[in-house]
Amino acid sequence: MATYLQQLLNGVTLGSLYALIAIGYTMVYGILRLINFAHGDVVMWAGYWVFFLVVLFRLPWWLGALCAVVLTALMGVTIERVAYRPLREAPRISLLITAIGVSFLLENLIIVLPWAGGRQKSYPTPGLMTQIYTVGSVRVQGVTIWVPLIAAACLLGLIFLVYRTKVGRAMRAIATDIETTALMGADINRVISYTFLVGSALAAVGGILWGCRYPRLQWDLGIMPGWRAFTAAVIGGIGNIVGAMLGGFLLGLAEILIVAFLPGLSGFRDAFIFAILIFFLLFRPTGILGKPMKEKV
Repeated sequence: MATYLQQLLNGVTLGSLYALIAIGYTMVYGILRLINFAHGDVVMWAGYWVFFLVVLFRLPWWLGALCAVVLTALMGVTIERVAYRPLREAPRISLLITAIGVSFLLENLIIVLPWAGGRQKSYPTPGLMTQIYTVGSVRVQGVTIWVPLIAAACLLGLIFLVYRTKVGRAMRAIATDIETTALMGADINRVISYTFLVGSALAAVGGILWGCRYPRLQWDLGIMPGWRAFTAAVIGGIGNIVGAMLGGFLLGLAEILIVAFLPGLSGFRDAFIFAILIFFLLFRPTGILGKPMKEKV
């Protein structure tokens, strides 16, 4: 029972990370109908920002993490302004190809930077995350406790932003009908920039906490977390924020529990995840909480 409880906590931790990353996919898709394939690499850059600020510039970890969130959020806004906004009226395939190109650009920038390079580096993890806590017969690492708490605070803040603020109302209006919202006087470009700002900031929190959970840095770090978070967004209903949270938690729990109960299949973890993705795309493309969208002719 102690082992299963520990694995359950690990599943909640992993699900929290997936939920934070999946929200960026679902927010951008909800407004622009774009799958931002560069989102996983934004997550990777958040970890490297912490590495640069803490290891190279000797900032305290908490200050480096806070600055990393700000820098990553600004990076998301810059990507939208430079790469996506000029193609907003272009065919969808052009935006998709651009997103893939931005992903390759972000990965190769890390490889050519003299402070990073292609070699794996050790992520600077604070002692708070590595401390071991003992509750009865269960021994858990600090990261297993702090990651769900930080993720829950971020998700509650996002829900308040989307459903209780003027910017959130504008985001929901654009997601419903961008042309009508523009005719009513809303600043479409500003609201979309806010969307990328918030989505990238949450991705930064996810990337920083991912580094605490798996303390290594490499140029391809964001690929698999990005794809898994995309799967979580599809499961919950891409375009639905609450659905992305639900999908992230469900996928994290499923991934950990299948390893705990069926350790012989642990090597097929990725195959299991993508089998779930294919299943939902075939039989439930709108996800658990998503609704069918009518395409305009």
